[in-house]
Amino acid sequence: MRHPLSILLALLGISASAHAQHPLRHFTDAVEARFARSQPVIRYVLRASDADSTRFDVEVHLRGARDTFQVAMAKHPEYDDRFWRFVEGLRVESRVGGATVTREDSALWRVIAPGGEATLRYSLHLPPAPPAPRPAWRPFLSPTGGLVGSAHAFMYVVGAELAPAHVTLELPAAWRVATGLEPTADPRTFFAPSAYVLVESPILVGRLRSWRFAVDGVPHRVVYWPRPDATPFDTAAFVSGLERLTRQAVALFGRAPYREYTFLYQDAAYGALEHPNSVTLGAPSADLARDVHSALEESAHEFVHTWNIMRIRPAEYRGVDYRAITPPAGLWFSEGLSMFYADLLLRRAGLPVEDSTRIAHLEHLITRYLASPGNAHFSAEQLSRVAYGSRPDALGDYEGGPHLPGELIGAMLDLVIRDATSSRRSMDDVMRTMLERFSGEQGFTGADVERVVREVCACEVHALFEGHVRGASVISFDRYLALAGLRTRVTRTPVLRDGQPEPDYRIRAWIPPGDSVLALLLSDPASVWGRAGLHTGDRLTAVNGTPMRTSGELRSLIGRLRVGDTVRVALAGTNSASVRPASVRPPGARTVTVVVTGYDQPVVRIEEVPGASDRSRALRERWLSGAP
Repeated sequence: MRHPLSILLALLGISASAHAQHPLRHFTDAVEARFARSQPVIRYVLRASDADSTRFDVEVHLRGARDTFQVAMAKHPEYDDRFWRFVEGLRVESRVGGATVTREDSALWRVIAPGGEATLRYSLHLPPAPPAPRPAWRPFLSPTGGLVGSAHAFMYVVGAELAPAHVTLELPAAWRVATGLEPTADPRTFFAPSAYVLVESPILVGRLRSWRFAVDGVPHRVVYWPRPDATPFDTAAFVSGLERLTRQAVALFGRAPYREYTFLYQDAAYGALEHPNSVTLGAPSADLARDVHSALEESAHEFVHTWNIMRIRPAEYRGVDYRAITPPAGLWFSEGLSMFYADLLLRRAGLPVEDSTRIAHLEHLITRYLASPGNAHFSAEQLSRVAYGSRPDALGDYEGGPHLPGELIGAMLDLVIRDATSSRRSMDDVMRTMLERFSGEQGFTGADVERVVREVCACEVHALFEGHVRGASVISFDRYLALAGLRTRVTRTPVLRDGQPEPDYRIRAWIPPGDSVLALLLSDPASVWGRAGLHTGDRLTAVNGTPMRTSGELRSLIGRLRVGDTVRVALAGTNSASVRPASVRPPGARTVTVVVTGYDQPVVRIEEVPGASDRSRALRERWLSGAP
């Protein structure tokens, strides 16, 4: 047993060594815009019409720039939709004449404007709208509103990323505006203190509904864009749930890190994307009518990102840039711990969650973890590096991501910390310390997370990080659950559909860049497809004599298979660009015969350990309650 004095000294050492990266260093920093002759004066005008849902127009007015400068469209580290592809009619004008603009790269242009005063004009021709629902973070326009602005719309001046700017919106008179940009005396003009804020502030416009609440006096807006045929839902319960969630998140971190916050919800959309003081989320009105809390889990995850990725950020995140970043190794923490707290904060707020208890939730997570062998084949850091912007075949014959392993590592660390400190501390203390240390100029690495956890619990966690964060061994769940007097019981059972074994459908395909032939994608080398000798990257030409030209054609054919069916998979020669297991060097064109079978899945149950100590039972009860 650790001596109480040693624990106290270690905990006191945290406050001595945790130097907060306070956003203000001097009272002169607390201004909206600093004077700098080297920074140009920038003003944007964005025009959108309710009569044209295909485009919007942008003007960039610059004064005090260099005679030659570059403008670019920022690359988002998660969802790079490459909207530079849709820029049309880019031109530059100057009062003295002689201004030119030349494209230097896909998202980069060089401008020559004698005297440093110029106006850039361009249009964004929106790509065709996908079948509903659409991604909530992508711009769109309709006769009743849309989503504009942010990295999808505004070019920034390279080298002047800290220059402030004003944005004026010219919109239909009946349209309202909701954005994280700072308002001004003009209700259609907004302020961005830097290019980063500009591209991280989407603008929802149109016939909006909105509600407000305050936490610690900080205003929060809930804005909803409904389709004309929107289904009515209980808006009071909807907003009340968000307010309860917000209060728990602010309590976790100690304070709100923004002047105000805006939830930007959209009907007929899916997904979400976090920003420093706002979030775009899809919340179909029909879903909310069936269950007014249906958007809460995703809202919780994205809202925790306000702290855990927008402030506590991986070291590789460097602000606004048109170039790709180094793939971050710390997304297991940024995504996984946000998932961990999405569930926990909803429980603390007394709001509905998918799993009835924390034990049921953990059973669900471990079952999913064990069902995907990629989690034991790659480390959490390796999975983090391919989470965004990577090819779908980046993991070879496996698939996986950082969210699930990261959430489970966070859960095991929480048990370790609670055990080492007799439940006086938890992952809550890790999150607050990480916020203090890594919300300024310095981002975090995996070693930083390990160091903070070690200091918070005054215990050794190196083996856990070596084995499961940097290494690719299966998480030793029973080792950590035993601290709370718990253990797993894992069995395997056939996957059934309508009471019958479900065929092994675990194969899909895509067309890699530079190729015109489908390439296979496996998720498990132990699937019936992998056991037959197929691999990710195999180039598919036909199945049972039927040519396969699109992924949808393969998906449709596979979906009609039954257990016992024989499938003849015709393959073309290999493509050198394919991602394949290093040991696999198959010949050229060939046919592989597969007999379809069912497959098993793990089933995890967590049970109490007989004769667990009083200390373990006390830890378990506090953990089950969800208390800090």
